[in-house]
Amino acid sequence: MGESDIYEAVIGLEVHAQLLTDSKIFCGCSTKFGLPPNSQTCPVCTGMPGSLPVLNRKALEFTIKTGLAMNCIIAGFSRFARKNYFYPDLPKGYQISQYELPVCEHGYVEINAGGKVKKIGLTRIHIEEDAGKNIHEGGPYSLVDLNRAGVPLMEIVSEPDMRSPEEAGAYMRKLRTILRYIGVCDGNMEQGSLRCDANVSVRPEGSGAFGTKVELKNMNSFKFVEKALEYEIKRQISAVKKGERIIQETRLWDSAAGVTQPMRTKEEAHDYRYFPEPDLVPFMPAEEWVREIGASIPELPDARRARFVQAYGLPEYDADLLTSERPLAEWFEEAVRLGAQPKPASNWIMGELMRLLNEDGISVEASPLAPAGLVELLSLIDAGTISGKIAKTVFEEMYRSRKPASAIVKEKGLLQISDESELSSLIDQVIGANPNEAGRYRGGEEKLLGFFVGQVMKATKGKANPGMINKLLKEKLKKD
Repeated sequence: MGESDIYEAVIGLEVHAQLLTDSKIFCGCSTKFGLPPNSQTCPVCTGMPGSLPVLNRKALEFTIKTGLAMNCIIAGFSRFARKNYFYPDLPKGYQISQYELPVCEHGYVEINAGGKVKKIGLTRIHIEEDAGKNIHEGGPYSLVDLNRAGVPLMEIVSEPDMRSPEEAGAYMRKLRTILRYIGVCDGNMEQGSLRCDANVSVRPEGSGAFGTKVELKNMNSFKFVEKALEYEIKRQISAVKKGERIIQETRLWDSAAGVTQPMRTKEEAHDYRYFPEPDLVPFMPAEEWVREIGASIPELPDARRARFVQAYGLPEYDADLLTSERPLAEWFEEAVRLGAQPKPASNWIMGELMRLLNEDGISVEASPLAPAGLVELLSLIDAGTISGKIAKTVFEEMYRSRKPASAIVKEKGLLQISDESELSSLIDQVIGANPNEAGRYRGGEEKLLGFFVGQVMKATKGKANPGMINKLLKEKLKKD
C-alpha cells in the first residue's frame, strides 16, 4: 500500500451547552424542562414586533467562568450579532448569536486517549440563544414548541485537532466533566442540555492540507458521536479512493440504520448575513469582575486527580474514577476527613456504593448512605468486630435502611467470631470431615488451604475471623 493510500481523519467539534440559569437569555421566562408546550414564552422569546431583549447577567458570567476553566482569553470587548436564516422554530427569522467578537477565544483542554495526554485547542466559546423545537407526529402537519426558544447556550468550538472517534469521545466527556464541575451546565444529553455538531474530513496521512469537510448535526450521546464519526470517516475514505468528490454538506446520523444521511448543503458564514445586533449594546466585562469569577472556580478534575494520587496514594485508575464527578470526589474526601483510610474507602465507593447507586439509577448526591456511615463500617472491620464478607451485607442494609452499621450488626447477630477455642473446635470438625483433602495438603497441595477456609466460613455463615482461621488451620494441618 502506498503512502497516498493511507488516510487520516481531521475532526473538530462544535458543542452546544445549555446554561444552568433559571430564566432565558434575553427575557424572564423559565428554562425549566418538560413543561407543557408553549407555556414558557413571552413577546421577547417569541419574536413579537417591538419587543426588546435584555441580557441575562448570569449567562454571561457562566460563559466567562467556562472560558477561564478552559484556559481561554476573555475578551475585553464583545458583542452580539444576528445570524439570519429561516426555520419554523426560529420565530424572529434570525438567531442572536456572536460572530467576529466572541466572549472567549484561544483556549484548550487536555484529554487522555490511548494512554496519551493530548491538548485540544479551542477556537472560541460564544454565547447565543437556542431555537424552539419542531414536533413531527407523522401527520400532514408539524407543530412548534417555543419553550426552548431563548434558552441560553454556549457554543464551544474546537480546533480541528482530533484524529479519531475515540479522541472526539474523550474530548466530549472531558468538556461535560468540566462543565458539571463548575456548575454551569447539567450535561444532560437526553434532555438536550449538551449537543454536538462534528466537522470531519479525511486527507492523506502526513498531508498539511485539509480535505472537504462534512458536518454531522445534533448528536446527543457520546456513543452516537463516536459511531457517526466512525461511519463517516469510512464513507469518505471509500469515496476518495474511488475518485469521487466529497460534497460539503450537513448530514444527520441515523442511529437505527447505523449510517449518516444527507440533510442539506453546508452553509458558509456569509450565507447567514451576520451583522451586529442593534438592540443589544456591546459588553466590556470589568477586570475585577472577571477575577471574581475566576476565584469562584473550584479545583478542576485534572488538578484534583493529580492531588488524589499524590496526597492519598491512590492508583491512577481510582483517582480517575473518583474525580469523574465533583460530588463523588467530595463524598470520598468527606469520608477520608472523618477518618477512613483512602484506599479502603476508594474500594468500597467504587465497588459497593457505585453498584447500588447504578441499580437505583441515582447519583451520589441522592445516596441514602452518608460518608460517615462508611467510616463507621470500616472501623468495625478494622476492630475485628465484623469480617469483610459480613461487611458487604451490612453495607447494603445500611444503604437500604439508613440504619447505623453497629445497630445492624447487633440486630442481626453478625458479630465476628474471634474466640480461639470456639474456632479451634470448628476447624477440628472441618479437618475431620475432609481427611482426603487434609492428606493432600500435607502432601504439598497448599492451595487447598482456601478450601478449608471456605468450609469454616460456610459453617460460621461468614462470621469467623479470617486471619485467625488461617493461622489455626496452618497450625493444625501441619500435624499428622
